[in-house]
Amino acid sequence: QVQLVESGGGLVQAGGSLRLSCAASGSIFSINHMAWYRQAPGKQRESVAVIISGRSTDYADFAKGRFTISRDYAKSTVYLQMNSLKPEDTAVYYCYAAGVTSSNRPFGAWGQGTQVTVSS
Repeated sequence: QVQLVESGGGLVQAGGSLRLSCAASGSIFSINHMAWYRQAPGKQRESVAVIISGRSTDYADFAKGRFTISRDYAKSTVYLQMNSLKPEDTAVYYCYAAGVTSSNRPFGAWGQGTQVTVSS
């Protein structure tokens, strides 16, 4: 089994910063990519950023220039540094990881989500 545990959400004023963390654990052989998604009330879950083994990254347009995704390969942890936060960034942020288990099976796992609230 693969577990993802997120942390770092909270309440921040517009213009502020937050850093989200997501640690993967369990029967993992390799992680191919890790990503952050978000879901605001009444809206569909949307991609925020992804980091692929080899360290290539991709961002949603709203995240470019403000958010940075990074990964600590030794700790199987992915981070999302969010700067210049706006009220419209308010959402539950979810971590996602995909890879191969130690039983040589592909996996895709979600974290439980962490709330980010940006006040105006």
